[in-house]
Amino acid sequence: MEKQYIQDLAAGYDRSLVLEDLMTTYGEDVWNFAFFLTRRADAADDISQDVFLIVFNRLYTFRGECSIKSWILSITRNKALNYLKSAFIRKVTLMDTMLHSSGQSPSAEQVVLDHLSSIAVWDHVMKLPLKFREVIILDYHFELPVSEIAAALQISEGTVKSRLHRAKKKMTVLLDREREGV
Repeated sequence: MEKQYIQDLAAGYDRSLVLEDLMTTYGEDVWNFAFFLTRRADAADDISQDVFLIVFNRLYTFRGECSIKSWILSITRNKALNYLKSAFIRKVTLMDTMLHSSGQSPSAEQVVLDHLSSIAVWDHVMKLPLKFREVIILDYHFELPVSEIAAALQISEGTVKSRLHRAKKKMTVLLDREREGV
């Protein structure tokens, strides 16, 4: 797919059509990633808009060294980190409620149990420090390979593997505490 975008950017091609396709393909991923990093729906809305403005303005700078998805998620991460560093967010902390929908199951009871389990797991993910939360999200939710996570986060593959390992350990501890009723 990435080569197709590069070919589409030949002289005279309408960038707005490419952007529209990118927004359709990756818009939900961008919003979800921004939300997971900032924990705020309104911030995710703003960041998503900013990301696609940047993508539109820098479409010709995409070199194809990583996937287009990794490139866009990297821009999303940078915008989210800038948001988190802003003076406003340091002074004001608001939490929005995260809603999840579960997949279809054979029975109503199974649907409810799956939904509650999913919410519990993602609630614990949201409690992790940012550096662990982002690798978990990129790995499990977006299913990026370690090399692309490293490129998106601008860290080494070894650091990604280490953070994933540590994040999984922290998740295990959190989930075990919940099961024990602590």
